Amino acid sequence: MTKAWRWIAFTALIAALGVPSPAASQSKPAPMKVHLAVGGQAALYYLPLTVTDRLGYFKDAGLDVEISDFQGGAKSLQALIGGSADVVTGAYDHTIQMQAKGQPIVAIVQLGRIPGFVLAVLASKAGAYKGPKDLKGMKIGVTAPGSSTHFMVQYMMARNGLKPDDASYLGIGAGSTAVAAAKRGEIDALVSVDPVINLLDQEKLIKVVADTRTLEGTRQVYGGPYPAAVLYATPAYIEKNPAAVQALTNAFVRGLKWIASHSAEDVAKVMPVEHALGDMPLYIKSIKSSQPTYSPDGRISPEGAETAYKVLREFDSAVKSAPIDLKKTYTDVFVNKALAAK
Repeated sequence: MTKAWRWIAFTALIAALGVPSPAASQSKPAPMKVHLAVGGQAALYYLPLTVTDRLGYFKDAGLDVEISDFQGGAKSLQALIGGSADVVTGAYDHTIQMQAKGQPIVAIVQLGRIPGFVLAVLASKAGAYKGPKDLKGMKIGVTAPGSSTHFMVQYMMARNGLKPDDASYLGIGAGSTAVAAAKRGEIDALVSVDPVINLLDQEKLIKVVADTRTLEGTRQVYGGPYPAAVLYATPAYIEKNPAAVQALTNAFVRGLKWIASHSAEDVAKVMPVEHALGDMPLYIKSIKSSQPTYSPDGRISPEGAETAYKVLREFDSAVKSAPIDLKKTYTDVFVNKALAAK
């Protein structure tokens, strides 16, 4: 029997036995399954997640990412702690708060270098509003209680002598539900992001009174640069799944670089049309104004971490009383490796 015939007989035999052939064993490995939670994906705060996903960068990195979208960041954090999510794209703030509670989580890659949050008062209340002290007694819409939009208004109130319970807070989401709550007059003020803010502002339904869509505005509110959305996970997951974490980081860094090198029009074409809330020109304008908020490389700055810690200490008694090691709230290892591979 010739070598060719012996090979044919061999491959036929292993096929009949269900044994992978040498050629098949060299095929592409199965993608790594990751369950990712996010709170309000339609908000431009999380645009890097949607861009990275829709451009196929997770798949290119060898991942099968299942995204679960919750009303706000507090809900996605609960999914992680409860075990139904592996990783979260959420506010960096939560890494500090959870360390204070003895349940550490670690930021792996930064998506937003400034928050892009806006505090606005409804037009019907704007005439009487002179400053944060006038938030007392108001019903304030936030994406979800316990989310970073909630933290912003709590910090501003604390800095002006008010207590957290001097106002009431309603979870209104970050998309069409927020717009509806404002239009129906269910709230007196809100902390939200674009395109919600631009849409309400265009219709003259609100007055913007604090704006972190620029570095200058962020410094005015928080006193320094403030990290926004990050990818975070528990230390246990990171230690057990370093390949998946590196692949996620590689994909996000690639997505951030794509955003930085493309126009708002190009970005809008990638996004789901329903995220535009029925006004595509306004959505493109919102993306353009939001592009400076996104990180160009995924790195978390120590200065930003310090600012977040200072802010949380103002109104979170658990953070104020706990010994916090900021170096344990984030890691540069995966981002540095992703950037070195470029």
